[in-house]
Amino acid sequence: MSDNDIKRPYSAKVVDGVEKAAARAMLHAVGFDASDFKRAQVGIASTWSNLTPCNMHINTLAEAAAEGVASADAKPVTFNTITVSDGISMGSPGMRYSLVSREVIADSIETVVAAQGFDGFVTIGGCDKNMPGCAIAMARLDRPSVFVYGAHRGDAHGRGARSRWAAGVHRRRGLLVRHGAPVP
Repeated sequence: MSDNDIKRPYSAKVVDGVEKAAARAMLHAVGFDASDFKRAQVGIASTWSNLTPCNMHINTLAEAAAEGVASADAKPVTFNTITVSDGISMGSPGMRYSLVSREVIADSIETVVAAQGFDGFVTIGGCDKNMPGCAIAMARLDRPSVFVYGAHRGDAHGRGARSRWAAGVHRRRGLLVRHGAPVP
């Protein structure tokens, strides 16, 4: 078994050899250099979006993951997937898409990782639909992968609005709408 078979079992099939020159040319156009083709390629699946407070900070985590991958002498490649918000779509026709979005997220991650030949991948999720979508993709692909939880972002604007609302301290109409969602 060669070193490439161990370190690059998937990317070698996509970028090695004369017949894969077009693939390498496309990757050069997005910033790869010749030495990157000797490294394992690790996909970073970001669920970033400014649609929900749960995901609006995810790109910062994706950038940190990419730095970690690069420091391990692998080539990070970041890509995005979709996300939806139950909190926004609830009670509207948009809610019909909430549950199915997990499969769409899993399918999109699986598609990119498998099609691009990533040797491993990192998924980063922050809400109740994209986290299972990330996990489903990881299970389906059965290759080295890590899930990073986007974590709690703290109370809204650092003011403790949700706890005050729950405790009944602030009854002013509209507080929950203006300050009820956590932000980074």
